[in-house]
Amino acid sequence: MAGRNKITVVGAGNVGATAAHWIASKELADVTLVDIVEGTPQGKSLDLAQSAPIDGFDVKLVGTNGYDETADSDVVIITAGLPRKPGMSRDDLLKTNSDIVGSVTEEIAKHSPEAFIIIVSNPLDAMAQVAFKRSGFPKNRVIGMAGVLDSARMRCFLAEALDVSVENVTAFVLGGHGDTMVPLPRYSTCAGIPVTELLPEDKIDAIVDRTANGGAEIVGLLKTGSAFYAPSLGAVEMAEAILKDKKKILPCAVYLEGEYGINGLFVGVPAKLGKNGVEQIIEISLSNDERAALQKSAGAVQELVDILGV
Repeated sequence: MAGRNKITVVGAGNVGATAAHWIASKELADVTLVDIVEGTPQGKSLDLAQSAPIDGFDVKLVGTNGYDETADSDVVIITAGLPRKPGMSRDDLLKTNSDIVGSVTEEIAKHSPEAFIIIVSNPLDAMAQVAFKRSGFPKNRVIGMAGVLDSARMRCFLAEALDVSVENVTAFVLGGHGDTMVPLPRYSTCAGIPVTELLPEDKIDAIVDRTANGGAEIVGLLKTGSAFYAPSLGAVEMAEAILKDKKKILPCAVYLEGEYGINGLFVGVPAKLGKNGVEQIIEISLSNDERAALQKSAGAVQELVDILGV
């Protein structure tokens, strides 16, 4: 019988440790948790392993400060980097996190040359570009997690406004992860009904605005860190779609080569995830306003990529 899948999570902070928790509780894969801080990944892995008898999951959990234990991972989720602090933009993190993500990616490519890489580190789209270039992996194997989180936030707010189950609500978000993201209400539905039929425009506008600033709202409340429950689960949903070959269409940051008129850049669009990673990019027709908003979003990503020279 084939062994379990293996997922490496790089970064044992809140996002990484919580991702390990979700993966273990779903029995999705064995988990190797990596961090530069001595003791942190080991301690968190041990604590999580000790919760296994209570929850009943059988997965192997390893914490390490190096990369030897990550060898032959099927999926690698990279959360390493500095988190945002109040008053900090995602872009302030640019240089530091680029160095971190770049060096992590080289280790991953060396130890797990067949892996799929899911980037969670910010600024998201630019970091995906860094990982793509530094890994030398094909574009179907490097994906950024942003849209799953952004659309989850929008779904949460829509369900609240409509007073319905979150399971009834789908939301559609395009573009870069940040203030230039492009939520599309006319493609967002409640039990198949466009939300534009169910909510007044001002209410939808407020939800769109809150979605775009969803991360900053949480940073402002926590004061000492940023969101971690939903971001980590977003990455795990993507990993699960790949490992279980679900052919699930999710909004992801993927490398575009002409789709939506964008070339050579990671931008959030709907993508089908299966055993080959990104198996299809779904192109939908956009209004002039939506297309302009997406181009503006891509432009913001391009600026960062230009600064980094990747």
